[in-house]
Amino acid sequence: MNIVITGVSKGLGLYLCKILLEKSYNVFGISRSKTIELEDLMSMYPDSFKWLNYNLNNTDNIRQDIFKNWIGFDIPIHGLVNNAATAYDDIITNLDIDSLEQMFTVNVFASMILTKFAIRHMLLHNIKGSIVHISSISVHTGYKGLSMYAATKGALEAFSKNVAREWGEIGIRSNCLVAGFMETEMSSTLTNEQKNRIYNRTALKKSVEINSVAETIEFLISQKSNSITGQNINVDSGTI
Repeated sequence: MNIVITGVSKGLGLYLCKILLEKSYNVFGISRSKTIELEDLMSMYPDSFKWLNYNLNNTDNIRQDIFKNWIGFDIPIHGLVNNAATAYDDIITNLDIDSLEQMFTVNVFASMILTKFAIRHMLLHNIKGSIVHISSISVHTGYKGLSMYAATKGALEAFSKNVAREWGEIGIRSNCLVAGFMETEMSSTLTNEQKNRIYNRTALKKSVEINSVAETIEFLISQKSNSITGQNINVDSGTI
């Protein structure tokens, strides 16, 4: 199976690539930077892991640069994981429109356009594919400073549910993985006190394990979940 994943240079995206490659998927990974960890993974799987340096702020060239020139129309796509995201965190009274527009471009508009052309690719090859959008627990439970970021993820959840209705008749599925707080680079700036406050809001009183999130995504893109679509799957240590 050929899976397209965005935001693969670090964090969840990188870990997901590792999980899928170990399970013999072919991965087309996209990110705007290349880390040492990413380079190591590319060297370990030279035949099954393809990487493209691409900034998703450039929504105009997604079809040309990603689907036509890089993947090509002869290769079937079985799954898409919209994982890439930027975070602009601040209280709403400090809203900066340029930063907000940039975040919506990457988190929402690029994901929509990628979904558009992934579905067209699936139609071309008569593939009953699966699309997974990475959302956030902040959509469903408030955190100070995350109202604008949560709005982008909430938009993805609404988009995903309606895509599922549009294309379910021909077997194309769309789901959201609603991730709780994970120990990644994005969270490394928080103090232990801030992290503990977040943990104490969960049933398990701990951070979400990245392996649990990645394995759930793999389940959603596989045929093991072929009766699941239009859903928000929470992996959040029991926050909700």
